[in-house]
Amino acid sequence: MNILWDFDGTLVDSYRLFVKLFKEVLRDDATEEEIFRHLKISFTHAFEHYGFSEELKERFRYLEDGLEPSEFIPFEDLEKVLELADHNFIVTHNSRQVVRDVLDHHGLTGQFTKIIGYEDEFPRKPDPSAYKHILKEYSVDVVVGDRELDLIPAKELGIATCSFQNDSIEGMDYYVHTYQELYDILKTKL
Repeated sequence: MNILWDFDGTLVDSYRLFVKLFKEVLRDDATEEEIFRHLKISFTHAFEHYGFSEELKERFRYLEDGLEPSEFIPFEDLEKVLELADHNFIVTHNSRQVVRDVLDHHGLTGQFTKIIGYEDEFPRKPDPSAYKHILKEYSVDVVVGDRELDLIPAKELGIATCSFQNDSIEGMDYYVHTYQELYDILKTKL
């Protein structure tokens, strides 16, 4: 079994960090819940919704670059699911180096066959190009993501989809809130 993963909000609980940074840069009365809802659509959407200038975007990125790998916490029971797979892949809008640093810090790097980050210059999700690149070498049985844009390419390519902690996305094959739930589902498929 091969699994393709998103990174932020799927493998690691990073949105709590991004909401905090966003609020610091935004400096208005937007609630954390409101910021979170907009970020869950996409960072581009949130930047546009709050009218971020290029200067504010740069400030956010500067603060984001200052985050330590230890601040990104993998979700509980993630490693159990990773160990079920023959190959795990990551397609993220984040930096491949940031992802590797976080995985190294948590001892998870060896669980991943391939990581595609923004440096690889594929079009941003929901464009399926990065997924197609992986499919040239490997099959993918399920794609796990927390946002619709992570799962649209999988649907387009006929790959099973798993929405993690997001019931608002319609038409997914699986909806889970914990990785124990996903482990139980995938274990029955083996």
